[in-house]
Amino acid sequence: MDQLVNFIIRPPRADYSPKDDLLEEEFRLRRKWYRRKDLEVINGQGKKLKCSHYLPLIIPEGKSLPCVIYCHGNSGCRADASEVAIILLPSNITVFTLDFSGSGLSEGEHVTLGWNEKEDLKAVVNHLRSDGSVSCIGLWGRSMGAVTSLMYGAEDPSIAGMVLDSPFSNLVELMMELVDMYKYPLPKFTVKLAIQHMRKIIKKKANFDIMDLDTIEVAKRSFVPVLFGHAIDDDFIRPHHSERICDAYMGDKNIIKFEGDHNSPRPQFYFDSVTIFFHNVLNPPDDLPEDDDILPEGRYFNQDIGFRNPSYNGSLTGNGAVTTEDAIAQLRSRRLMSRVEVPSGTPTDEKSDISDGPSSSVPSRANLTPMMEDAEFLEYSFDSYSGIPCTIEDEERMLMEAIMASLKDVKVESTQGEEDDKSNFVDASSASPPEKPNLSDGPSSSSTDVPSHDTKAIGEDTKNNTSTDSNPVSSAEMPDGTRATLVVQRSRSGTIMDGLTQKLGFSFFKNNSRDL
Repeated sequence: MDQLVNFIIRPPRADYSPKDDLLEEEFRLRRKWYRRKDLEVINGQGKKLKCSHYLPLIIPEGKSLPCVIYCHGNSGCRADASEVAIILLPSNITVFTLDFSGSGLSEGEHVTLGWNEKEDLKAVVNHLRSDGSVSCIGLWGRSMGAVTSLMYGAEDPSIAGMVLDSPFSNLVELMMELVDMYKYPLPKFTVKLAIQHMRKIIKKKANFDIMDLDTIEVAKRSFVPVLFGHAIDDDFIRPHHSERICDAYMGDKNIIKFEGDHNSPRPQFYFDSVTIFFHNVLNPPDDLPEDDDILPEGRYFNQDIGFRNPSYNGSLTGNGAVTTEDAIAQLRSRRLMSRVEVPSGTPTDEKSDISDGPSSSVPSRANLTPMMEDAEFLEYSFDSYSGIPCTIEDEERMLMEAIMASLKDVKVESTQGEEDDKSNFVDASSASPPEKPNLSDGPSSSSTDVPSHDTKAIGEDTKNNTSTDSNPVSSAEMPDGTRATLVVQRSRSGTIMDGLTQKLGFSFFKNNSRDL
């Protein structure tokens, strides 16, 4: 569980050196000179964000240039923006990049996959607008950075345009897909319980709710021009995520698909499309003076873009790159883009416990113990993988045990002598027990079940003076001798699972039944 939680809020930090892994402090590209300005921006929580701004070496006085802010992905850093700088600088578009809070060299402990990162982005945008040298701003995000850009762009319609590379549409949906894709040996119902448990932990540690990361809802109120990009063979965030966001997006939009996977280098035709897109939405000037004859004193700038060579004091080395393609190829030969690595499945010794565990017995209370209950969900803790249900039957038994536990303290009011209550409820102790309902496939087909049910504890509708027909579903005697009876109430809409979600507070199931 900790491994999966850390994958979301504490992935490995990108390890890089500004001296060795960023573009030079001064460099030449396609016969023009540029510089890197390093700085710090303070976010709303008072944390320092390490940033870099790539811009022409000399900007005419009184001239302002458009800027694109690059937002890195999970486990990424500002070094990932080097390719972006190479692509956009020749078009007189400056590039600003940062390490989000909790990433790279910036302060902060946790990553929030876009939720708090949008506040970091807000701090950067405010800094650039107060600087006075930036005319308009665009956003380019990849993976987590794409979600960050989308969420911020919905709040700031003055953003000129956005490029969103492989964003996810819904975090919980993505988590469920990863379980299927990477063959975690857990039943889907158990995965839902695990996600609820993770939700609680993440709320406590990182102060955000994974249920709020639904970019489709954000897209429905977004109007900034956008260009989506997604790799066809991306098996981490699959292409349908971008497609669904694009379908819901309200502003001008286009989508490009290309060969590769989530971590693959992006092809040149994609970069060309991005350059055209930003040129159209940012309107950069094309009249900056040529500066081939401007050389800082005491420096040897006889080659194009490269990384610092320790054998030269402040000089640049390279392979004579004169085109964007050559410069990017040289860059990739020295440092690749940061990668997003999905954690592997559960350890081998624990996998066997799941696959070979008992399938006909209820998990012992030592392995399945209720932790806490609130208005949102009932949380269970598993001491070992042997307590996790492995079959549909085990899932049903565990669910019924949870129901019995939740009914233990319910006050059962006497209904003797009240004809209306007798007509409303039938005690299971006076009826032959029905077949066990199949909770996985909907209402049971036995004669005692009725299509479309809600479940309620005895006394709930008596208290509310409702009048409905009902049939018994199950009854059980608790260890302390208290007898609990589960009653099914007829309803024209809903299912048994609807009733269970109402009783147990499983708002996760109810709100996401269409996707799960």
